[in-house]
Amino acid sequence: MRPDHLPLLPSVSAPQVHPDGTWAVVAASYPSLDADAYVGQLWRIDLRGAEPPRRLTRGKADAAPQFSPGGSLIGFLRAPADGRPQVHVIPAAGGEPVQATDAKLGVGEFTFAPDERLLAFTARTPEEGRYGTLDGVGASAEDARRITTLQFQSNGLGWTNDRRRQLFVTEVPDPYGEPFVEPKGRAAKALADAKLAAAASDLDKPVDVPGAVRPATQLTRGDFDHSDPTFVPDGTLLAASSRHDERDLDLLTEVFAFALTPDADPRPIAPGLNAYEACGAADGATMFLIGADLGDTNRDFVGRLGGVFALDASGEPRRLTDAQTVQVEHGLTPFGRDGVLTIVNERGTTRPLTVRADGTVATWPTGEASVLGAAEIPGDPTRIVVTVTTPDSPPEVGILDASGALTVLTDFSGRLRAASPGVRPIELTATASDGYPVHGWAYVPAGDGPHPVLLNIHGGPHSTYGPTFFDEFQVYAEAGYAVVACNPRGSGGYGEHHGRVIKDAMGDLDASDILSFLDHALASVPGLDASRVGVQGGSYGGYMTAWLIGHTDRFAAAIVERGFLDTESFIGHSDIGWFFVEEYNGTDAAHRVTQSPMSFASEVRTPTLVIHSEDDLRCPLGPALRYYTTLKLNKVDAELLVFPGENHELSRSGTPHHRKQRFDAILDWWGRHLPLA
Repeated sequence: MRPDHLPLLPSVSAPQVHPDGTWAVVAASYPSLDADAYVGQLWRIDLRGAEPPRRLTRGKADAAPQFSPGGSLIGFLRAPADGRPQVHVIPAAGGEPVQATDAKLGVGEFTFAPDERLLAFTARTPEEGRYGTLDGVGASAEDARRITTLQFQSNGLGWTNDRRRQLFVTEVPDPYGEPFVEPKGRAAKALADAKLAAAASDLDKPVDVPGAVRPATQLTRGDFDHSDPTFVPDGTLLAASSRHDERDLDLLTEVFAFALTPDADPRPIAPGLNAYEACGAADGATMFLIGADLGDTNRDFVGRLGGVFALDASGEPRRLTDAQTVQVEHGLTPFGRDGVLTIVNERGTTRPLTVRADGTVATWPTGEASVLGAAEIPGDPTRIVVTVTTPDSPPEVGILDASGALTVLTDFSGRLRAASPGVRPIELTATASDGYPVHGWAYVPAGDGPHPVLLNIHGGPHSTYGPTFFDEFQVYAEAGYAVVACNPRGSGGYGEHHGRVIKDAMGDLDASDILSFLDHALASVPGLDASRVGVQGGSYGGYMTAWLIGHTDRFAAAIVERGFLDTESFIGHSDIGWFFVEEYNGTDAAHRVTQSPMSFASEVRTPTLVIHSEDDLRCPLGPALRYYTTLKLNKVDAELLVFPGENHELSRSGTPHHRKQRFDAILDWWGRHLPLA
């Protein structure tokens, strides 16, 4: 894969299966260099294989499809020119979409009620006079913000206290009804007069305009955020929120039941349980939750594994997946009458997991494939529909059976595979200095070599590399570089102990694991040039890259990207700094400094490219500027590349132009410091 192949790289949503079990719908998008945006639509996938996939919609950015419970409608998010997505509804049989919401800052998530009459959704509600709610008052002219909390910003968003994410309900529009006609002249004046009269008389009922977007009813208010709304079979609306008095000081989120009337007090489903997703079993007898232990402080998140809990008539939640070994990633969808389907991480490979109310837990075998999303086929317990990626291919949609056999039904990545066949990973297990096994992969480009080597380090730290198609590694391999990547202690996918052992000790066992794996790969994989090795990584990977070059001169060059570079300034600058540093690096400031790459910046002699984004609130720009300046003052060959308008997610969801420019800059740097033969 080359940087100019980015427009061929698909993203595919989790599949949604029609209640009759014969077809599914997904959203597929691509990074368009022409539009400098992500362009995508909904696609119909015939699960019987009788028809090829076909496009259902023609919007610029259609996403997040879901069927209404009866299957007659498809709801989805469509982002218009202003970029604020709204829920639209289209007949499942085909037709024109109808807009269902008109939220000022756009809709986040939505769900259908069981009777299909209502939609529940989340949307941020701006304070009056902010975010374009007052004509002529731009962002720089808004009133000053008074902040009294620890939590007040979020990467990719910005300030949060003045635009909380609230719950709303609205009527599902009739896609066969009378279309909206914008009134003009006398009709427009009559409508305006009617609205003024209604407001003056304080009427609760809005003025009806045939075909127009119906006003939504706001269910929640106050200094709370809400997420993951879902209706359970009896019509109860659930959502996750932090509403307890100590919410500004901890990470606890609970699932609540909300009345469909404004400002009613919600009811906690499992009080005290840190849970952030919910799903009711089809038979209505059991509620399933995804949650994780946060220790006695409700802040101890390091290495904790998400798990599936069941809540039945007893009212007490039961953890059904093992807290030490099973890492539930995301997503709960119904499976059969009494179970749910979710995704787990096993040693870097994500697989479907079914959990039943009686405690039966079963992982679906997938071989080398990693499943990104899954849904049941009604009435067929032996097969599921999956969005899946393999070592050879970006995401596609297919059918997975209980034996692990995969039938791929789409070809969203066909153009990319034709342009560049890609490189398959070589699986390796090294032994660390203390005898601990370190798991990972090497990607070797075509040709005999010897190939210069790029040691890549993932973020997190509780993240994971896997053997799937990854654009980063494929770009480097296509350019002629071998890639070495592993999951050291601190990573996810290997159990709780593996993830928690670096708590209060970053830069110790994790650094040793990474170097041990590199040495093993250089010694055991043919075609790797052990004399020409570079190192790079982002976020925690940026931390570890800076840490390594502060302790060794073995690397020809380095790239420190969006790095966590200074433990102390991270507090107060990062959106997660108020808890992350104490949980990962400890409460003793003097001890934390010994784990900070900034403390060793003056020891660096390795040529270093520092890459950062102006709007990064996760690992803010300031420490990167200080780190770069320290290198320059010490006469290190250093360069700084700063992307305007981007945040911490540049490499994954930045604008297509900037993503390509980033790849070009990385290859240029390596071309100068690790030139190819």
